[in-house]
Amino acid sequence: MTDTTSLGHREITCFKAYDVRGELGKNLDQDVAYRIGRAFAQARDAKRVVVGRDSRETSPQLAAALIEGLTDGGADVLDLGLAGTEEVYFHTGFHDTDGGIEVTASHNPINYNGMKIVGRGSAPLDPATELPPIVALATGGDFKAATKGSVTDFSHARAEYAKAMADFVQIDALRPMKIVVNAGNGTAGPTFDAIAAELERRGAPLTFVRMHHDVDSSFPNGIPNPLLPENQPPTVQKVQAENADLGVAWDGDFDRCFFFDENGRFIPGEYIVGLLGAAFLEKSPGEKIVHDPRVIMNTRAMIEEAGGEAVVSKTGHAFIKRKMRDVGAIYGGEMSAHHYFRDFYYCDSGMIPWLLMVELLSRKGKTLAELLSERMRLYPSSGETNYHIDDPDAAIARLIDRYQSQAESRDDLDGVSLNFGNWRFNLRKSNTEPVVRLNLEADGDEALVKEKQAELAALLKA
Repeated sequence: MTDTTSLGHREITCFKAYDVRGELGKNLDQDVAYRIGRAFAQARDAKRVVVGRDSRETSPQLAAALIEGLTDGGADVLDLGLAGTEEVYFHTGFHDTDGGIEVTASHNPINYNGMKIVGRGSAPLDPATELPPIVALATGGDFKAATKGSVTDFSHARAEYAKAMADFVQIDALRPMKIVVNAGNGTAGPTFDAIAAELERRGAPLTFVRMHHDVDSSFPNGIPNPLLPENQPPTVQKVQAENADLGVAWDGDFDRCFFFDENGRFIPGEYIVGLLGAAFLEKSPGEKIVHDPRVIMNTRAMIEEAGGEAVVSKTGHAFIKRKMRDVGAIYGGEMSAHHYFRDFYYCDSGMIPWLLMVELLSRKGKTLAELLSERMRLYPSSGETNYHIDDPDAAIARLIDRYQSQAESRDDLDGVSLNFGNWRFNLRKSNTEPVVRLNLEADGDEALVKEKQAELAALLKA
């Protein structure tokens, strides 16, 4: 038994709504990581915990401190080493452990790091009831004595994860395709290689063109966040130069998956949600599909046309996962390129979407542009635009005062959404900075999207 440890009080400010995200040397360091591990083990009475880490320079040290805290708290650790967030999700559920923690800052700036935390069954922790005890223990620093836990090198387990990923596609349905894959020098490279090897072993007729594939904590090609327009041209150019059938890119911990069609055009995430939702419904009619409330017109139309039931959820992985579990949804998606699957512990994955997309394109005998160009014309959207404003509340109030009387309906599920029949907008305030996020879409009228976006932007900045 280790002695009762009293680390003393320390203010912990890196816990967000349902995860940990902090600035290195300011509110996140090895002491904080140790406290979180020790607190998780004690508060959850955890006996076995899966731990993984992304490719950032500070992640090995933070993961080591986290593991020390977990084992001092009495938990045995299955250490995946370098692994994506979804590998932690998979092994937490597959091996029936008490929880999983991935050390990652995802797509945040290089001076940040953090943790994504799940409980048994890879379920997100309830921010109202399950997270506060961990925060309180980590802050107070008074820990009970516990028998020291063990650490098992679990890096070999990637093979069983790769087999589970390959099981999501029917190999004999695939047609020959050339696919550009951009790992952004993040964590995705080695995991992708394991999946690609398993697909090859099963006879999949796929050719991959790898770019920015080597893991490099200095991120020589920029922080991997394909959602940013300035990060998209390299993938666009590679798809065009290779005459590829598809382009795929991931963020740092590869829990988000981004697509480029055969012309190199970046496809906004909301159109992928509708397409994948409809694909699930072709195989499983009548199922429920969960989506976020920011951009909804195309998603809801495709789900309804395919005979499914669209269910809206507040934005954010913990909310989407909880809603999916509540209603038993087969699939859920966000415009930010998070995709969630009932058969993957209701968790998000960046690898399952491209596998499903390859099978879908093969079955349809069409390209991604052929499947989505008309949908993008029918339901044009602005994409999410961020406005840095000194007083976000006042800016949002101005827009509500100006437009609410004209709206057919209002929804306050996540920020405020006003629907005018042939167009709608959603406004959300950032939780961490003075930013207002605007999404706007219209029914078949791209000119109206541009007109209303300029109009709303002027009012926001007034």
